[in-house]
Parts: sequence; structure tokens; C-alpha cells
Amino acid sequence: MDSDSLVLWRRPLTTLEYFFKELFILISTGLQRLLAYRLLALTIFVAILGTVVSYYVSGPHQPYVQVVIATLAWWGWWVVLGVCSSVGLGTGLHTFLLYLGPHIARVTLAAYECGALNFPEPPYPNDIICPAQIDPNNTVSIWNIMSKVRIESMMWGIGTALGELPPYFMARAARLSGGGVAELAANDDSRTGRAKIMVQKLVQKVGFAGILACASVPNPLFDLAGLTCGHFLVPFWTFFGATVLGKAVIKMHIQKMFVIIAFNETLVGQVLSWVERIPYIGPKLEAPLLEFLRNQKARLHKNDSAAPVENQGSVLSSLLEKFVLAMVVYFVVSIVNALAQNYSKRVGKKKGKKRE
Repeated sequence: MDSDSLVLWRRPLTTLEYFFKELFILISTGLQRLLAYRLLALTIFVAILGTVVSYYVSGPHQPYVQVVIATLAWWGWWVVLGVCSSVGLGTGLHTFLLYLGPHIARVTLAAYECGALNFPEPPYPNDIICPAQIDPNNTVSIWNIMSKVRIESMMWGIGTALGELPPYFMARAARLSGGGVAELAANDDSRTGRAKIMVQKLVQKVGFAGILACASVPNPLFDLAGLTCGHFLVPFWTFFGATVLGKAVIKMHIQKMFVIIAFNETLVGQVLSWVERIPYIGPKLEAPLLEFLRNQKARLHKNDSAAPVENQGSVLSSLLEKFVLAMVVYFVVSIVNALAQNYSKRVGKKKGKKRE
């Protein structure tokens, strides 16, 4: 059977069968490796058991448990989005543009409109309304806005660093097994090829500082840095530490500052005035944008924080949600196909060994 033809839209039943078999093998292998570290496995088991028990057993601790769970869920959401951004959901999709950037922009616009950053919790961070009393110690400034969204940004950055680990481990495993990586051996005289060679040499020669430099700026070729580090057996913590420091600390602060500066009230007003000057379509574009901003400002000044906020969703946001959902479905389908093909190759190798 040709592994490449093993996809859901051609052989759905066989693909699903092979997918679940490969998934079972991966889970069992992972559990066996985890059990090799008994103390770590016991710690994880006790932590999970304690969390479940504390969640379902009623008592005075419940408010604290709910706060901890909500906080961890919020942090985990951004970590997952960061991982998805690195892998691109199989399509190069960047979750900073879809989620984190708009979140920072929303906080920035709300801060300038409210004149404060001490938004009531709840509904923040799910929704933002202006506080009844302004905290004089938490005035609106670029640094305070950066501090307000620092945790979300760093969690997203850590997620992007985690998403860079598969190329590293893939290249490392290939090197230890005596193989190589095609991306590192390919000769390409194009501009992209020369950029790849530059990244490879930088990481290979400079080490930690080179990885940090590549991770600290938006770099679509960073996968090659992971492949290079894995191929040359760079220690894991050297690679991962530099990647986390670059992506979650340095690059995230640069990106945050850019979004905050771009979405301050003065610049937004200037952009709207520029939009109005566009011939023919300018006034038509300006009207819905102004209406959107007015609706957002009206929502910020709701007096009752417990009252449900009216849904002001637009056609654009609805289309965006459907687009993201389609990308997620495509990503899941690609994972199913990939695991099924891996199992098919695994079976083929076993048959080849038996013939020998």
C-alpha cells in the first residue's frame, strides 16, 4: 500500500484504523518512558489526583481553587496558541495576528478610553469595562500597558518556543541514528537558500548567542535553527533556554511595544482620517470603523459589570471565526493522515525485515 495515498478522503476507514493504532503505540511508548522516571510520574499523578479531588470536594477552599483553575486555563490557552503559531496549524497561520495582537490592542484602546488599567475582574480578561474608581498607582502609560498584558504575551512566547522543539528532536534523532536532514544538505542559490545558510552558520558558530539572536526577531527560518541545533547535537537546555529567552522575553516585548504604540488613541484617529481621504471607498470604509469604535467605547462604560454584554459581532468577525475553525479542522485532518502514514511505514519496515 502506498503510504502517500493513505488519506481520509481516499481511504477513510483504513486511515482511521491506522491512525488509532499509531496513536496507541505513541501513547504506550510515552507512558513507558514516563514510568522510567518513577519520581516524576508519581509527582504528576499526585498533582492530577489532588487537583481533581480539590475541584470536586466542596469546602471553603473552592473559591481559591476556581481562581487557580481559571488562571491556569487562561495561561494554558495562550501557550496552546503559541504552539499553534509555531506549527502554523498546517497552513502558516500566525495566532499573534489573530489573537494576541488584537488582545493587546483591545487593552490599549480600553486603557486610553477609561484612563485606567484596573479593569474589574471579572469580567476581565474575557471582557473589559471601565472601572468605577481609577487607581492612581496604575496610570495609563506604555510600560503599564505592557505590564498588564505581560503574562499573556510571555505564555504565548513560551508556547512558540515549545512549538520549535519537533524540528530539533527530529534532527537530533536522525543524527543519532546515523542519518541526516535534507533541509541542511540541500544546495539552494536563491535568496531564501542563502538566508538559510546564514542562519545555519550563525547557529553553528555562535551557539547560545546565535540561537538567541535568531529567536529574538521575527524569523520565518527559525525552524532551520532547530534543525541545525538538533543535527549538531546542541544540548537541549542550550537550545530551549535561548529560544524561550528570545521568543518569550525579548521578541515579545518588541511586539507588544509595537502594538501598543500603533493602537494609541492619537494614531488611531490619524489612521481614520487617512482612510477617509482614500478616493471613492474612503468614506464607506470610515463609517463602519467609526461605528465599531463607538460600540467598543460604549461597552467599556457599562456600569453593571455583572450584566451580560450585548454581542456586537460583525460579519468580519464571524467569517474570521469560521476561517480559524476551518484551519483547525485542516490541521487535525493532517495529523490523522500523518500518523496513519507513519503506521503504514512502520508495518512496511516490519515486513521488509521479515523477508530479509
